[in-house]
Amino acid sequence: MRIGILGGTFDPIHYGHISPAMEVKQALALDKILLMPNHIPPHKQQPNITIAQRLKMVDDVCQQLDGFVLCDIEAKRNTPSYTVITLEKLKSLYPEDELFFIMGMDSFLQLQSWYEWQHLFDFAHVVVCQRPGWQLDMSHPMQQILTARSQSALEEPARYRQQNSGLIFPVTVTPQDISSTRIREQLAKGEIPTDLLMPVTLDYIQNQRLYLP
Repeated sequence: MRIGILGGTFDPIHYGHISPAMEVKQALALDKILLMPNHIPPHKQQPNITIAQRLKMVDDVCQQLDGFVLCDIEAKRNTPSYTVITLEKLKSLYPEDELFFIMGMDSFLQLQSWYEWQHLFDFAHVVVCQRPGWQLDMSHPMQQILTARSQSALEEPARYRQQNSGLIFPVTVTPQDISSTRIREQLAKGEIPTDLLMPVTLDYIQNQRLYLP
C-alpha cells in the first residue's frame, strides 16, 4: 500500500491543506492519506485551541473524503513532534507499505534545521509540493539533495520499484493563498470564510464558538 502522510497544526484545517493533499494523492496514486495533527509543533507557536478540538476537526474532514484517515500518533505524544521519530514509528506500524511524507517547498528549504533530518529518508519518500513553474535556486544547499534523490511521479524506473524510501517526488500543485492565521483573524472579526473551510469544519467552529476574540 502507498500511504501519504500530511502533518500540521491544522488550526484550523482548511482547503490549503486539503486540496494539495488530494492532488498529491492522485499524482502518485496513493491508496490513502494520513492527516496528522501535531500536539507540540517544534517549529511553530503553540496552537490556539486544544488538541482534542483539532483532532475532531480533522476527523470530521476525513469522514467526508475518500481515502483520508486521521492519524493521532503525534497527538498522543507529550514531547515535541519531531518528524523523524514519527516516521520511524509509522514505519514500524506499516512495515510492508511505502510511506510518502508530504511537505511544502517552503518546509523543504528549511529541512536542514529539522531534528535528524537526514534520517527522514530512512523511513519514507518525501513529496515536495511546489507551485507551477517554480525552480529551486541552484546555489541553495538543498539543491544537491533534491537533484540526487528526485524522482518524477510519471516514471517508475528500476531503482524506484526496488526502493520503498529515500526518494524525493516533486509534485506541482495548484497555488493556494490560504493560511490558518488569516482564517482565525476573519473569524475573530465575525467574518465567515466559507470559501476557505469545508462546511463540516465551519459548522464545528461555529458550534464550539472557536477563535472568538
